[in-house]
Amino acid sequence: MAPPDALLLSEIDAYYGDSHVLHRVSFRLGEGRLLGLLGRNGAGKSTSMSVAVGLVPPRRGVVSVYGVAVGGRSPEAIAAQGVALVPQGRRVFRSLTVRENLAVAARKPRAGGPEPWTFERVYATFPRLAERREQYAGYLSGGEQQMLAIGRALMSNPRVLLMDEPSEGLAPQIVAEVMATIRRLKQHGLSIVLVEQNAKLVFDVADDIVILNSGRVVVDDTVAALQRDAVDLHQHLGVF
Repeated sequence: MAPPDALLLSEIDAYYGDSHVLHRVSFRLGEGRLLGLLGRNGAGKSTSMSVAVGLVPPRRGVVSVYGVAVGGRSPEAIAAQGVALVPQGRRVFRSLTVRENLAVAARKPRAGGPEPWTFERVYATFPRLAERREQYAGYLSGGEQQMLAIGRALMSNPRVLLMDEPSEGLAPQIVAEVMATIRRLKQHGLSIVLVEQNAKLVFDVADDIVILNSGRVVVDDTVAALQRDAVDLHQHLGVF
């Protein structure tokens, strides 16, 4: 019997007020895999992430985490199932120190799970956070705040990590560091959904690709298959 998907969105309809944003959106994240979620601005990528973590309740469809239905449940209940979000724009607590930001999200790991994320492990992954552990987050650089946002999510010891535009606004060298970290997390077996505007970055690290256009899934395939078949993605992504 095949193991359940780490994350499943099936036939999701979602709205902002009367505005119909997601139209029967379906995709699945396999355990230990990285799914790249792509699309132009306004395609529905961030809304899909918000549905997955309970910030936007779906009006139709199913959301499940390792086979447990979580659609329409509170963000706290979904987080308890092992889902963590690195939000667009970082959203660190600027008036708290680095250590306090990490402490806010700390959650005990599941019994029998992989090596737990602790302060020490996060600091080892991001040495600059260790150097600035007592510094207020509002005084960190953009790259350091992104590292803190990722570290904060990891402190919840997630099974599923959702990352919304982690390279946004960062210098190329910092982007390379962030992407190297994402590769390491994948190698450790974490199941990841990566939302990115930079398709080249995503294709370099992802196993699977889903592309949204106007709130609908228009591409859903493996990276290997898309590259093998030389699929032209310009119509969905613009310049690529």
